[in-house]
Amino acid sequence: MLSRGAAMACAVSSATTLLTGTCAGQLAADYATDPTYAGGWSAGQNGGYGFTPWTFAGTTGSAVQQTMNSSSPFNQLGLAWTLYNPLGSPAGTDLANAGRGFAPLQVGQTFETVIDNPTQRAFYRGYTIRLGSGADNTATERFAAYTFEYFSYGRWFTGTGTGNNATSLFDTDTAAGGMRLDFTLTGADSYHLTMTPLANPGSAYSENGTLKNTGPVDWVLFQFYNTQSDPTKATDFYISSMTIVPEPSSLALVGLGSAGLLFLRRRK
Repeated sequence: MLSRGAAMACAVSSATTLLTGTCAGQLAADYATDPTYAGGWSAGQNGGYGFTPWTFAGTTGSAVQQTMNSSSPFNQLGLAWTLYNPLGSPAGTDLANAGRGFAPLQVGQTFETVIDNPTQRAFYRGYTIRLGSGADNTATERFAAYTFEYFSYGRWFTGTGTGNNATSLFDTDTAAGGMRLDFTLTGADSYHLTMTPLANPGSAYSENGTLKNTGPVDWVLFQFYNTQSDPTKATDFYISSMTIVPEPSSLALVGLGSAGLLFLRRRK
């Protein structure tokens, strides 16, 4: 049995965790609706908590390929960070990057992001959500979810330690209402992935696999090199949020702390 003092210490400890951001089960979180982005999206901004500032390093071609959007009929997410290629294929070879770091992902923790992708395609073009190890957009790739148009007709693939794997999802599945990607580290070099089309959760794709290369998973890079941006077509890539949630045991501890506070309150 815990003494009253020990129980109070445990409850207060968990309550402190609640107040520092884990109250919503999150170690890191940022949303395109954060006031930081009210005036637009630019390198160096850092909304939310738990992530490093955005960097657009590695972007090539047109001077500006990152913006905020809430009005496109092809954006199903509302206000979103937006990647686009003013001179995409076939008129040019624009490449838009947007990346940021976070504390190394621990076993049991999940990185989650919500995106809405284009359905316009061009040969040898596509887009990537990359999780890597490093301090900038040149981070060593450990995992990727991507499309690359080479007679693949918009199919999503994953890049892993065992090669490139075809998923059951296509760009049309994940563009209808957007997609939530959940990547959970299950071991030093293993993961569980779920890609959930928000308009049809029943068609979610899941896989377990091994990571490529070595190093901690501590960087996310959104890379976009697709067709030329056109407001009358689904050409752009939208991101509305990203979070990192702790392992289930941490969530249980938070719940225990809350329950402890409630118990002590009732004892008074």
